[in-house]
Amino acid sequence: MTTRKLPSGATIVSFGADSAGRPAIARAQNFVVEWIDHPERPSSAQSANEMILLLAGGAARIDDGIGETTLEGPSVAIAPPGHLTATLVSGGPLVLIATDRADLDGNLGGRRDDRIAPIGAPFARRQPLDRLLVVPFDAIPDPSGNPRIRFFQSATVSVNIVRYQGARDTGSLSPHAHKDIEQGTLAINGRYVHHLRTPWGRDMADWREDEHVEVGPATLLLIPPELVHTTQGVGEESHLLIDIFAPPRRDFIARGWMANAGDYRDPLGENGPQ
Repeated sequence: MTTRKLPSGATIVSFGADSAGRPAIARAQNFVVEWIDHPERPSSAQSANEMILLLAGGAARIDDGIGETTLEGPSVAIAPPGHLTATLVSGGPLVLIATDRADLDGNLGGRRDDRIAPIGAPFARRQPLDRLLVVPFDAIPDPSGNPRIRFFQSATVSVNIVRYQGARDTGSLSPHAHKDIEQGTLAINGRYVHHLRTPWGRDMADWREDEHVEVGPATLLLIPPELVHTTQGVGEESHLLIDIFAPPRRDFIARGWMANAGDYRDPLGENGPQ
């Protein structure tokens, strides 16, 4: 696994085979992403909050301490707080997303960016989750009206599951920036160009040239606040991309896009912050 800081302030993590067999784990300020692509090599995790598992294809065994569940992809799963062991059986990759990992040294650690809003209190599940909850990608509705994207959340994370065939239409890209969010964009299948533009401030010495970063599968782009960004899928193959946010995107919930928002109560109230 390699990590590369870009001039814009974004970071590219490339997951790769580790000769020592160590887990491939990338750390953002508010979340951790583990990339699992070695069959029959168990990976354990411990969290005080729910964890999200995404399986691109094939099968995996998930032991949540109560029992073992076979996860078949493409699907997303929510694991209850506690300990789990995840083992890829075939296909993959299997991705594990958490906002705290008691089993990792230093937990999230690393530098702090004061612009990034903290997670705060987790969303409260309306009905307790005592076993792994599995949902196939195709069972998640697309209420945004964009069939490429599905929205799903846990108590502390939300993900956009983006799937499409062939190249993205260059006439309908979506450059935007976030005021207080660090976004993770995880490329699972397909090839992409990440387009990045830093804002021009008063001091010209801080200006940066636009970046157009070509990446393939098994890469994670960490996008800091205020950085204008959009991602373009290139080539005719199938594309699968996961956008990661912690805490869950309250704006998507307010628009009625989050498929399972009804399973949770927002600690800031039903409508979130005003």
